[in-house]
Amino acid sequence: HGKRLGDYASRVGRQLGLSEEEIAVLRLGGIFHDLGKIAVPDAVLRKPGALTPDEFDQMKTHSTVGHELCLPMRTMSQALPLIRHHHEKLDGSGYLDGLRGAEIPMAVRIISVVDVFDALATQRPYKEAIPVPRCLEILHEEVAKGWWDPEIVRELARVVAER
Repeated sequence: HGKRLGDYASRVGRQLGLSEEEIAVLRLGGIFHDLGKIAVPDAVLRKPGALTPDEFDQMKTHSTVGHELCLPMRTMSQALPLIRHHHEKLDGSGYLDGLRGAEIPMAVRIISVVDVFDALATQRPYKEAIPVPRCLEILHEEVAKGWWDPEIVRELARVVAER
């Protein structure tokens, strides 16, 4: 999952004209964004059904744990916002910090969109993989809700079409 995210994110970043340094940060952030899940019990990570509110709270800790694990590493300093904030949404309804709009850096916006895409497009313990065209439709529906940056969703669709 992390390797795919690093790949998708770097390709989207390149499409958006980001610098090679920014693209390298996207790749690193994509790979390590879910590192904190090592602290989430397997029973929660692999649960075949919907999470209870308590289980969801446990799952949300992965962003904080991953951030704290990487904080002392100089090589991870630029990727820290991607690890901490990859569940933020433009309308402020995401987590950890309820960031909204311009408070969310472009790299985080990219990681967030490709994370959702990959989660939809791949099989998980709680769901089957969704066909790619439907995944893109869902992302466009969520753009309409104000969750994602429409330009990033458009560029991801181009990246996916090229594969």
